[in-house]
Amino acid sequence: MSAPPGWFRQIYGARLRHLMVLTGCFLLAGYAVLALGPDQLFDSDVWWQSPAVWFLGGAIVVDLVLFPLCSATDRALKAVLRDERTPHRRGPRVPIVNYIRVPVLASGLLLLLFFPGIIEQGKSSHLAATGHTQEPFLGRWLWLTVLFCCLSILAYAIRYGAGRLRTMRSIERERDD
Repeated sequence: MSAPPGWFRQIYGARLRHLMVLTGCFLLAGYAVLALGPDQLFDSDVWWQSPAVWFLGGAIVVDLVLFPLCSATDRALKAVLRDERTPHRRGPRVPIVNYIRVPVLASGLLLLLFFPGIIEQGKSSHLAATGHTQEPFLGRWLWLTVLFCCLSILAYAIRYGAGRLRTMRSIERERDD
């Protein structure tokens, strides 16, 4: 007798594809550790610069600081933007939460990525390596943040306008019937 179709999901908790992708990620991480070699991973002179320390530190910071901070901010945003609609209002319902969340997360990720350049850390080595200063980093990050916000506003306006047009068409159809 064969097993029921969802037996693996009941035992493992997810689909087989999830296990395969997770196994592939662990194999890739193991290969990276082997390719770097233990000498580069755990150098005793500059132990704090080793990839293993940064990986563990990043995981701890993400799990203990950033995830609770993002969750609390998201709950606060949802509480502030809770839709208190009156029953007689017939406009389109377009939730704005994602149109705020996406540009903020993109801007925050770029801030984390380019933070050393924004605060001009290592300006002499950067100047020696590239021949350029780090002065434009802050301005470029701010312009990208403005661009993300403008694109998000534009996407929200298009979606809201399309919903409004659909609502008006359905009202006209109701009147015609």
